[in-house]
Amino acid sequence: MAELILANVRPWGGEARDVLVRDGVIAEVVPAGQGQAPGTRVDGGGRLALPGFVNAHAHVDKSWWGQDWVSYGGEPTTQGRIAHERAERDQHGIPSVDGVVAVLREFLRHGTTATRSHVDVDLGVGLTGIEAVAEAAAVLGGAVEVEVVAFPQDGVQRRPGVLDLLDRAAAAGAAGIGGLDPASIDRDPVAQLDGLFRIAERRGVGLDIHLHDSGELGAFQYELIIDRTLQTGLQGRVTVSHGFALGELPEPRQSALLDRLAEAGISWATVAPVRTAPLPWRGMAERGIPIGLGTDGIRDLWSPFGDGDLLRIALGFARLHGLRTDEDLSYAVELATVRAAGFVHRARHGIEPGARADVVLLDAQNVPDALVRVPRRALVMAGGEIVARDGELTL
Repeated sequence: MAELILANVRPWGGEARDVLVRDGVIAEVVPAGQGQAPGTRVDGGGRLALPGFVNAHAHVDKSWWGQDWVSYGGEPTTQGRIAHERAERDQHGIPSVDGVVAVLREFLRHGTTATRSHVDVDLGVGLTGIEAVAEAAAVLGGAVEVEVVAFPQDGVQRRPGVLDLLDRAAAAGAAGIGGLDPASIDRDPVAQLDGLFRIAERRGVGLDIHLHDSGELGAFQYELIIDRTLQTGLQGRVTVSHGFALGELPEPRQSALLDRLAEAGISWATVAPVRTAPLPWRGMAERGIPIGLGTDGIRDLWSPFGDGDLLRIALGFARLHGLRTDEDLSYAVELATVRAAGFVHRARHGIEPGARADVVLLDAQNVPDALVRVPRRALVMAGGEIVARDGELTL
């Protein structure tokens, strides 16, 4: 039975503790100096300890990370970026196992140990992207646990055959299937959502709808999603990603919609992009609407930005929403860790007995200090294995 003690660390900035790890799982958390085990002892040096970060919205199949710089091109609209990506991805070897490994290594280096990744499924690549992601995760020995959502980036109804591909992906083990702007991309929101919900209901998988449409057009689609979630009994299994319109709606329209979203158990994933309306996060928290943070794509044909650091995304969330108090700043970090467990179907995620031993150490006084400075990760443990030290991978 493999054992390890991560000694003298401060979970969430509290009192110093020893964390006993057995077979990749946290077995005990005891006062510093009291941990006893015959295995390896690693001194944490009194550093701040956080659970591994959970990236609730990624696109690990799209990146050109590790290649020469690729200049941005295409029209600055959702449709323009889709068309540009479709025209250029083959010459950059997207998707590929090596490309996904490069992204996952950056995730690990920054402390992300679990991710929900949308993987393109379309008439050009079929299911090869999903296969590449599975192989890449295996290359890293499961250090980053990857949950796949089969994602129709090029549309659904306007591309006959895509629904069948999504169904095949769900049957083959994808945890969820996605949708994209049912109104503005497919221009037939009823048909797209009906098709997606039929698959999700039949295959027992989750749904994640990327929705960029603003204002009342976005709100209308939220209502369609809520109705179908309740009709199909998929409460707790549907996510809206981006959902910019939610922050744009006036009261009491916004409040009434939050009530219905809570009733349907619909969660929200955001990358907290600049120049978007802040989410009504307090109202969402009061109603128990889960919020997950994600990196979206990093260095891909949509945008050259991103480095795979989810703590930096949490900082962006804090800045966008004007967070200032220690409690609120800590909440942003919780969104990137313990509060995101449901997005990757973890019943338990934290520095506590029974959780997978995913621990990140940082040189920081407390959680707010770590958030606002985003220091390099002093140590990253994934599944009980040390995978990074001083900001560099060891595997």
